[in-house]
Amino acid sequence: MIEAGFDIDVVFTSRLKRAIRTAWIVLSEMDEVYLPIFKTWRLNERMYGALTGLDKIETMKKIGPEIVQEWRSSLKSRPPSVSKKSEYWPGNYRKYADLDADDIPVTESLEDCTLRTHPLWDKKIKSDLRKGRNVLVVAHANSLRGLMKMIDGISDDDISTVQIPTGIPIVYKFDKHTMRPLKPEDDTCQLHTNGAFMERPGLLAAALRREDEWKVLDPAFAKAMTDRADKRREMSNVEWSLAKLEAERAAAAAAWTGGEGEGEGVEMYEDDGSDVRGPIVFVGEEEEKMEEKGAREGEEAVPAVPLVASSACVVPSKDGEVPIRKDPVVVIIRHGKTENNKLGLFTGWDDVALAKEGVEEAKAAGKLLRSQGFEFDVVYTSWLSRAIETAWLILDEMDSLWIPTIKTWRLNERMYGALTGLSKRMVKQRYGEKQFKMWRRGYDVRPLKASSFSPSYPGNDKRYVKYLRDARISLSETIIRSVEARLLVVHRKFPKSESLRDCMDRTIPFYVRRIVPDAVERGKRVLISSSENAIRGLLMHLCDIPQEMINKLDIPNGVPIVYDPRSRCIKLLDDGSGRNPLEVHDFGPAAEYLFAPRCIDDEGDLDEECDLMTLPEEFWKNAVAISDDDAEEVAVAGETEAPGNTESYGVFM
Repeated sequence: MIEAGFDIDVVFTSRLKRAIRTAWIVLSEMDEVYLPIFKTWRLNERMYGALTGLDKIETMKKIGPEIVQEWRSSLKSRPPSVSKKSEYWPGNYRKYADLDADDIPVTESLEDCTLRTHPLWDKKIKSDLRKGRNVLVVAHANSLRGLMKMIDGISDDDISTVQIPTGIPIVYKFDKHTMRPLKPEDDTCQLHTNGAFMERPGLLAAALRREDEWKVLDPAFAKAMTDRADKRREMSNVEWSLAKLEAERAAAAAAWTGGEGEGEGVEMYEDDGSDVRGPIVFVGEEEEKMEEKGAREGEEAVPAVPLVASSACVVPSKDGEVPIRKDPVVVIIRHGKTENNKLGLFTGWDDVALAKEGVEEAKAAGKLLRSQGFEFDVVYTSWLSRAIETAWLILDEMDSLWIPTIKTWRLNERMYGALTGLSKRMVKQRYGEKQFKMWRRGYDVRPLKASSFSPSYPGNDKRYVKYLRDARISLSETIIRSVEARLLVVHRKFPKSESLRDCMDRTIPFYVRRIVPDAVERGKRVLISSSENAIRGLLMHLCDIPQEMINKLDIPNGVPIVYDPRSRCIKLLDDGSGRNPLEVHDFGPAAEYLFAPRCIDDEGDLDEECDLMTLPEEFWKNAVAISDDDAEEVAVAGETEAPGNTESYGVFM
């Protein structure tokens, strides 16, 4: 998609891990993990009822291939229903707790699956396309058939013959006004559809198979691929993706020409997730019915994980299971380490990836939270990859990738202006210790401003120029850029430098006006993944840390900070090592304010039964608390459109 120049604005996927992971991988390769991802059950694969989890071959031997094939390939036939007591019934999963029990299927026909995708198309996807947004849909064979049936007007008889190859994007282009699919100029679409394949099915799969064979047969090739992987850290995601694509195509060419006979070395067609098997019939080729060959489904059944018993309070479990915490909670975590952190560079809004240590820190945090019985209902994170990836890795470890994740620039790190990318040691040496400390930790001191045309200025980053709408318009920048482009270019007032106070002026209002009413006051369990200064400002607000002490508060990477909205207490989690977390992790001299006990009983005294981990009483002798002023109002974000576009496109995978 990078090579073809596709520019995605919004992503829709199912609530199943295999689809969510695919969407993540695609966005990671495109360096666009900041894009919104909507996870909906309407894009789930077809529910196969009592067949779920059964071995296909053994089932056909016992029941008969004709009956099984009828259940799987017929438009209206439903397999036997699964019991609602079964671990395979979706109603036993927390991810579907927002649905009425009657809406959760016990079995589905292909028609049932296609019909549930219609509301998503009519109310969501079509609306985004009309606004000029380009949509990526990552789903499953049968749910994608449902969308394609509606878009192309495919008949009931023909829909079961439409094949959806695994991992090959199918591109639809739409007229923005009529929303009708535009016919491709070439013959890259299959019969009955207007969606064009970006690659002929089979090519990339063959390349990857040949690559694996070479790794086994030729140690030198395996070393070369390892060297390429190491080289990736010196390349951007886009550069790496294009380089890898070229390598895969070269391997594919070798696969196609490596055998003695034409086409040897690769299957002519593969499991595409359909219930029929045969070559895909493209427009311009002989129009004949696809021959049914065996029973293939493409989406292997994922074993269900039994739910852990819930409890309103945390008590030891006799059977060793960890009770689930149901009380509302806010867990705040600073992203894992980056190479910039290790090198001592000012990072700010510069978008850098996690280092290996950072990945391990995020995974460890997810394991720790899961071991302590934590579950989340919603995640908030910034538009920076390091925070987004940290949240992703935590959810992955907690088996909760389906949880809604809201991304906002208001949780970005502090913008360091002209210091971005510079060594802290160099800045200290060049400007002196006093100035360095004022820039780095001063409450209301801004570093030197970034130039309007500097790479570190957010106004030169597509994600902010295109998608940030809840900021004022800058008249001076609008004039400068309009003159340069010789047309009107409306430019927002992006920060060129920020003090800690500036950073707080955008993070605290978002917490107060969005996170609190939308999640905390509704009793939801919240995870916030962000950066040090954004978190420092939030904790100053939540824990009444004095202004003169906030610059002495340190936030360790990858450490979950648990905030109880009711008691306003902060705690750390015991990792089972036997060591006090407060002795392991350094929060700086201001830790006494962060971990001050605030659990008050009905008589106004400290609650002795508060189970939050605090420091000894003598630690609090000099603690002083103050209250922050009320947060300012948050501007309402406007709609994102692509003015002037006469067509938009959807990519289905």
